[in-house]
Amino acid sequence: MPHFIIDCSENVIRLNSAEEIMQEVFNAALSTDLFSASEIKVRINPFSYYNNGNTLDDFIHVFGYIMEGRTSDQKAKLSKAIVTSLNNIVAEVPVISINIKDFEKASYFNKTMI
Repeated sequence: MPHFIIDCSENVIRLNSAEEIMQEVFNAALSTDLFSASEIKVRINPFSYYNNGNTLDDFIHVFGYIMEGRTSDQKAKLSKAIVTSLNNIVAEVPVISINIKDFEKASYFNKTMI
């Protein structure tokens, strides 16, 4: 269950491979001890066309979706771990950010629950 969707400017995956960027997010999430490795899912969307504050500055934004029940401190630790980890491999990217949203247990459903 956590899902991390990485939006980034296309140039970011020229600086480091998509696989390396996704693995960095995976490893950072795992390092928080909030999830097991088999639960973590990471995807990346590089954008050719974007307007970043009326510039074409490179960016990375991670959308994190996790099951409800974690504290604000745990979510803050997760956010900091991921941004710090990404900054370590692509420090030249001027905008690296994340937000975490909770899945509601009552409305979440997947195929294994049929």
